Amino acid sequence: MGFKDFSTPYDWSRIARYKRVAQAVPGGMIDLSVGSPVDAVPDSVRKALAVSANDANACGYPVTGGTADLRRAICEWFRDCRDVEIEAIKADVVPTVGSKEGVAMMASLLQLGSGDVVVQPRVSYPTYEIGTQVAGATVAKVDDVAAVDSWHNIPGVKAIWVNSPSNPTGAVLSAAQLHDIVKAAREVGAVVLSDECYALMNWTKANDDEGNREAAIESSPCALRADVCDGRADGVIVLYSLSKQSNMAGYRTALLAGDAQIISRMTAFRKQLGLIMPGPVQAAMAAGLRDAASVRAQHNRYHDRLGELVCALRGYGYRVNMPQGALYVWTKAKSVDCWTDMEALASIGIIASPGEFYGAPEYLRFSATATDEQIHRACERLAQA
Repeated sequence: MGFKDFSTPYDWSRIARYKRVAQAVPGGMIDLSVGSPVDAVPDSVRKALAVSANDANACGYPVTGGTADLRRAICEWFRDCRDVEIEAIKADVVPTVGSKEGVAMMASLLQLGSGDVVVQPRVSYPTYEIGTQVAGATVAKVDDVAAVDSWHNIPGVKAIWVNSPSNPTGAVLSAAQLHDIVKAAREVGAVVLSDECYALMNWTKANDDEGNREAAIESSPCALRADVCDGRADGVIVLYSLSKQSNMAGYRTALLAGDAQIISRMTAFRKQLGLIMPGPVQAAMAAGLRDAASVRAQHNRYHDRLGELVCALRGYGYRVNMPQGALYVWTKAKSVDCWTDMEALASIGIIASPGEFYGAPEYLRFSATATDEQIHRACERLAQA
């Protein structure tokens, strides 16, 4: 495994001049670009971090595969929130130092390289492509990974990236679509890499149950669910993160779950490379996974912010609806060029993400990871423009 060169348009310095324009607007800049959480970390998480600050897993070297308590918490979370029985499908789990590390290192930890092909959505999170390039493998982009005929016959396919709910589009794949992807991948000997970091930000049921703020959160379908993977985890790896559900982006708390043989090999590499979550953070992660009330509260915040933002963007002239999932409003640029729209938005103090970063230069992405007050002000500016 070695690091190869990579190239990407995903460079936040490219929007610096738009930020300077937005900062000069009376009232300052409202940044709806980077999806970085702004709300408080749950009390349960902060308490767990403090209590475990001098545990054996803190003063000594932490456990690469996760403490027994963290592993239990992960399995409980999959059972209670994703309808997945980890042991029943013979899967294994390992914590990662944030989801980006898990994504970026995936092709390398799978020991892919020259001649190997990794399929991914054409419009997607840029780190899928960067991670494949770094490993020295080849990227194959398709419009829709659920259209398995678009990649099933490509020679050398070793992995398929799936992202549901999607960043940036918000699209959610059905269980039947995921099942077809898993089946087709197994037929060609490829691994399904299912990025499900926004799984609990699934808005279909939330929209239907808006009057019932305590209704159970309905997650998007999981690639490890028995009806999707046919009761076995072979050739399936799921990624999940607590960054959005618990505002723990700075804690770097995420996980991989799935095919036990693959997870075992990855854990061995991770141990030798020092890709290990700090001990106290493991305790904090376990607490976050178990704090359903805080997750529900954050879920409601994001639902409300998205709803308000969608209405304001529609009034401004964008043709948008509530996304199926995730935390972003994805819309075609009014000018059919993201950079022209970026300039117009900057003139009223609003910064979005250019769609070019995600493979679609005719689109924009607006993030709901801003405070209620910032969302309100952004909506007022859009209404007055």
